[in-house]
Amino acid sequence: MKLGYVLLDGCGDLPHPSLNYTTPLEAAYTPHLDLLAGGSRLGTVVTVKKGVAPESDIAVFNMLGYSFGKGYPGRGVVEAVGSGMLVRDGDLALRANLASVSGRKIIDRRAGRNLTDVEARAIAEEVNGIRLKGATFEFKSTVAYRGVLLIRGEAPLSAEISNTDPAYAKVGGFGAAKETGKEDVIMKCLPEGESPGAKRAAAIVNEFTEKALRLLSSSRVNADRIRSGRLPANSILLRDAGDHLPDLRPFKERYGVTGTALVEMPAEVGIAKLLGMKMVTVADRNDVALKAAQFARELKEGRLVYVHIKGPDEFGHEGDAVGKKRSIESIDRDFFSKVASISDGLGLGVSCDHSTPCTLKRHSADPVPLMLRRGGKGDGMRFTERNARKGSLGQLMGREVLGAFLRQGPAPGSRSS
Repeated sequence: MKLGYVLLDGCGDLPHPSLNYTTPLEAAYTPHLDLLAGGSRLGTVVTVKKGVAPESDIAVFNMLGYSFGKGYPGRGVVEAVGSGMLVRDGDLALRANLASVSGRKIIDRRAGRNLTDVEARAIAEEVNGIRLKGATFEFKSTVAYRGVLLIRGEAPLSAEISNTDPAYAKVGGFGAAKETGKEDVIMKCLPEGESPGAKRAAAIVNEFTEKALRLLSSSRVNADRIRSGRLPANSILLRDAGDHLPDLRPFKERYGVTGTALVEMPAEVGIAKLLGMKMVTVADRNDVALKAAQFARELKEGRLVYVHIKGPDEFGHEGDAVGKKRSIESIDRDFFSKVASISDGLGLGVSCDHSTPCTLKRHSADPVPLMLRRGGKGDGMRFTERNARKGSLGQLMGREVLGAFLRQGPAPGSRSS
């Protein structure tokens, strides 16, 4: 049987007043997804841990069956690998956001969400002219406001440090979203232990943050943005430090099938590389119809094709429930219409990496809906949060989902779990 596994980024939600107190999934017109869901079993998933609002990296790892009791490398390392950077044990890698600030007060964590890749690359070029004491670094822009900072010290550095980005906390070694306020400021990086490597790392991160603030206050790119009425990208927020590469069992060795990944964002690309999955990209990451065609081409016996679809998450962060509904409808039209046309002999799993409720404008700990289609009788319901809670699958942990889909039982996680 051909196998497809689709994760809809941030698609889960809560009832919203602008949608007559339904969720975007419930309100969306999704005839093709409905057709597929009708023949599927439904359930819910706690993607990482109850009560934790996970970031995408650790959520995707879990939804692919890899959990971490300890030894998680950190999103910084995952995105650095996904960006083609060479990471060595003892280096410090951090996820970065180009953000808008006044002094140290954060105005917008994503610089208005309208930073172009060209602008971001120009800012990265300016930032890479900074010099640090006792360390070298590379700052790389990835997609829009997103970036990665890789620091190499004269002695090994430790990731046992706090974030400067106040929107995320570290929970058991991985990042989790937390509630923010109107007076958020760039946080000072602190060592989370007494090791010399942590103290060195915190000092270097604080030095970089201060020098980047000074440099970007006079950036040519930001001067142009201000003249055009846009927010400047005049600071760099850092989070989710990592200092080592993980030891992971390759996907094919673990599951007995080749894993193919249709992904574009640095976190998902990094995960696929670390798991030894075959990488397939599309020319335009926003062209969902092109991704659907590539998905269909990659489906072969003995292969699982994992595809990660952005879109809903962005609208969740903006608090735009109507926009999120329309995004889901476009995915149904451009992606699931193709999947429905080739569904004979296709095993299909569909879920989310996390919920991004429009009422919160951030990730939440809410369980996400799941549908598994492997033949046999389905639950005969639409793919929505409400229906998923009534589904025959019950509630699974993220690390169990792919094993259950492949009929291997709950998956135990990585070597480090």
